[in-house]
Amino acid sequence: MKTVVVGYVESPEGQAALHAGMTEALRRDAQIVVVHSSKGGALLDGDDAVAIKQALATVQQELTADHVPFHIRNLVRGNDPAEDLIAMVEEYGAELIVIGLRHRSTLGKFLLGSDAQQVLMHAQCPVLCVKSDSL
Repeated sequence: MKTVVVGYVESPEGQAALHAGMTEALRRDAQIVVVHSSKGGALLDGDDAVAIKQALATVQQELTADHVPFHIRNLVRGNDPAEDLIAMVEEYGAELIVIGLRHRSTLGKFLLGSDAQQVLMHAQCPVLCVKSDSL
């Protein structure tokens, strides 16, 4: 089955990516694989894990209501989100990745790295980058 992979975090950018991914999946008659990637370990406490689970339950409800075939992958493998997204593209043979972008200064990109840049450079399929309406 055709597949669209969406990088999701609970944020305006994550919502924008989810909605663009849903649109693309419906347009392509494809399933959507929503990927939430966490480093895990000490960086993910119990409250964070509960919040992520609740956010992904809301995503599931939205996808079900819109009749979009889906899988939700909540990955806590210690990888960077870009690594997890690229791995999901390979696993599902996806034809598109959708990610949300947020505005960051040049210094911010230099100090923190850029998952979006890594996805763009290493993905073996087209990447759709979307901004949220809140910008």
